[in-house]
Amino acid sequence: MTTSTKARKQRKARANAPLHKKRRMVSAHLDSALMKEYNVRSVAVRKGDTVRVIRGDKDFKTSEAKVASVDLKSLKLIIENVTVPKADGTQKPKPVDPSNVLLTKLDLSDPWRKEKLDSLKGA
Repeated sequence: MTTSTKARKQRKARANAPLHKKRRMVSAHLDSALMKEYNVRSVAVRKGDTVRVIRGDKDFKTSEAKVASVDLKSLKLIIENVTVPKADGTQKPKPVDPSNVLLTKLDLSDPWRKEKLDSLKGA
């Protein structure tokens, strides 16, 4: 697949990408301790991972919480306790871009993910 240097085409390619490619686009950098442990800079974010919000609204900055869900359609993360009030007073989850978070703890309940990360340790 050839890639264009034009921003308009890059945005279109991201928006129209199939889900198996969008899965890789929803990845975030690892904390420095995890980066040293697994010898890799970034990993695809999954439900159950613990992340720290490092950019964005000052109310959510430096807050650390679990990922409640990953929205592949809009390429956003739904994080527990990162909410905004609606007009009627109820709380609505605020989607966060994966580039604005730092992975602090990985959910290794999936044996395939654990095996993949363990294979990167030795590399």
